[in-house]
Amino acid sequence: MKLYRFLSADDTSEFCHKVTAALNKGWELHGSPTYAFDQANGVMRCGQAVTKDAPGVYTPDMKLGEQ
Repeated sequence: MKLYRFLSADDTSEFCHKVTAALNKGWELHGSPTYAFDQANGVMRCGQAVTKDAPGVYTPDMKLGEQ
């Protein structure tokens, strides 16, 4: 099965660590990162899509971060 996640966080090192952790668990970058101003909170936010091929059958209740 093919899994998809969209990682996001404020523009801090936390975001880089989140993406790095996913890469080290076998996820692959999908597309370009995004960067936008979150006016409600007054901060810049980053996002990155990642995908992963995994055995099994997808179910909506699976925890993607644990795959």
